[in-house]
Amino acid sequence: MEIFQRNHFSLSEGYPGPSGELDYMSKHPEGAHIIVTPEDGIYGWVFTRETIYPYLEDIPDPEVNWIPCTDPQRFGYTPVQQRLSCLAKDNSIYVVANIGDKKPCNASDPQCPPDGRYQYNTDVVFDSEGRLVARYHKYNLFAPEIQFDFPKDSESVTFETPFGKFGIFTCFDIFSHTPAVVVVDEFQVDSVLYPVAWYNTLPLLSAVPFHSAWARAMRVNLLAANTHNTSMHMTGSGIYAPEAVKVYHYDMETESGQLMLSELKSRPRSEPTYPAAVDWSAYARSVKPFLSEQSNFPGMIYFDELTFIELKRNTGNYTVCQKDLCCHLTYKMSEKRTDEVYALGAFDGLHTVEGQYYLQICTLLKCQISDLRTCGEPVGSAFTKLEEFSLSGTFATRYVFPQIILSGSQLAPERHYEVLRDGRLRSRSRTPLPVLVLALYGRVFDKDPPRLGQGPRRFE
Repeated sequence: MEIFQRNHFSLSEGYPGPSGELDYMSKHPEGAHIIVTPEDGIYGWVFTRETIYPYLEDIPDPEVNWIPCTDPQRFGYTPVQQRLSCLAKDNSIYVVANIGDKKPCNASDPQCPPDGRYQYNTDVVFDSEGRLVARYHKYNLFAPEIQFDFPKDSESVTFETPFGKFGIFTCFDIFSHTPAVVVVDEFQVDSVLYPVAWYNTLPLLSAVPFHSAWARAMRVNLLAANTHNTSMHMTGSGIYAPEAVKVYHYDMETESGQLMLSELKSRPRSEPTYPAAVDWSAYARSVKPFLSEQSNFPGMIYFDELTFIELKRNTGNYTVCQKDLCCHLTYKMSEKRTDEVYALGAFDGLHTVEGQYYLQICTLLKCQISDLRTCGEPVGSAFTKLEEFSLSGTFATRYVFPQIILSGSQLAPERHYEVLRDGRLRSRSRTPLPVLVLALYGRVFDKDPPRLGQGPRRFE
């Protein structure tokens, strides 16, 4: 059915607050087939368990075949679901939103909270007829989400549409194997819907570079809608295809949100442009480490201690290793500034702050100032330019996410670089680029604890 080969998808990046996203959606569908809104986009997030309760609704399993717009009282008082359903139905558009679910429990359940209910961070999807077609309870809660409970079991939520198969999960879930990798690898979805409230943590965990890298490495469409709140360093939404970034918005200067619209291939796996799988360690394991008389030095990135080596020459080859990971870099700089310092770093270990997950990272980055102790600190601009580069690592995982961040926290256009099947992130245009960060960010899932967050709350 050729008509469905390309479809329009829309994202809303907005400031959170009561009904704000609902008003936005009612005014701005712009002919899209599906619209995704941010995590916490309707309520905001400054809540305790008690203060969020009045906003929660009973969200049933989609198997009940329910259109809240035409039958709003079937599951009690559900004004938000009714409004979302009517927005979808009246505009003939799929609507994706993040709200809160409540489920009663009692003493027969040993994990039942003292107030007699579970509260879940929940994504809902309504189809173009207003029918509830998907409900997802966020499995990997981030540390500050004290208002919600951890689901007992993970769930892989997918649904079919005339324009492809979709999966859905929320924010911190993207670091996990379940559900993030599972919905792509095992359920073979074409596109992932991804509401987030992501605060950018430079240099390696800024929303747009990380999310676009995930889409590229997982070879799937990703529709990432981030909350826009600059006081919390939250911005950065985008529509990402396996082969290219379609559109993104990053703005730390203003408080205005943005509606993004893009056309995507609805079934990318069947396209001739679908990227080949990458063997991320093939090249790095085939070459000998580059020897250097320079000493390594430690540096911190988001509470993880990397092993660094300084790039002292305008052109060179370097290797830096930590535990089982060795990172190889070949590069050529132009317009090298004497007051700007770059370093190559490696990390192979368990990250333990605000969640626990095992990482292998190779990164070339600009240090904040010429003091090597600032390597790994956030940096906003660069004047030195890289004309050629090739970065690779001896990764023990096939889940590696390649990032290139330019001065001003902008993405490098795809025409300037490539990811080779042997695992090299390599320049290809010879155009000098003001690089802040090159990174191969690897996740080693088989070394993870059972759950990324602090685990389910247990009440005595």
